[in-house]
Amino acid sequence: MILEGSMSHKVEAAFVPLNIAVLTVSDTRTLGTDTSGQLLVERLSAAGHKLAARLLLKDDLYHIRAVVAAWIADKDVQVVLITGGTGFTGRDSTPEAVTCLLDKQVDGFGELFRHISMAEIGTSTVQSRALAGLANGTLVCCLPGSTGACATAWDGILAEQLDARHRPCSFVPHLKPVPSCGARG
Repeated sequence: MILEGSMSHKVEAAFVPLNIAVLTVSDTRTLGTDTSGQLLVERLSAAGHKLAARLLLKDDLYHIRAVVAAWIADKDVQVVLITGGTGFTGRDSTPEAVTCLLDKQVDGFGELFRHISMAEIGTSTVQSRALAGLANGTLVCCLPGSTGACATAWDGILAEQLDARHRPCSFVPHLKPVPSCGARG
């Protein structure tokens, strides 16, 4: 039973800055030429979030898996954004590296990403293996390596879903709380 007027008592949520790690998977880029990872760093910082870590790895399934597993286990990392390694070449292994680490897959993430990118790249969007999931209270998102795809994912999905004020829901309540820095004496 819904009481009349009960919706008017809804408390507005406050912005919650999240600790976000960015991983670029590429055999050809360096941190200096990594425009996709840099775009994600700029967008998350502009939104008020904190960069927890940034790393660039060659496309190697086990190295990717090891880094992502360590970030999932890290009490201070709430979100992992991975760009690259989601295509169909023989070296592209990000989805295979990450999927086995996830407790729950967010099926709608890849579906929505492909829907949004359809307007930008047409049917080529079917070749995107973008995916997301939750593991140990950490949201892990695998994005294509192009800078445009990272902008599409951030602007079309992540900006809202990483903001506790977004209604009717966001990922923030599902993320592990970060230990607060207590006063030192």
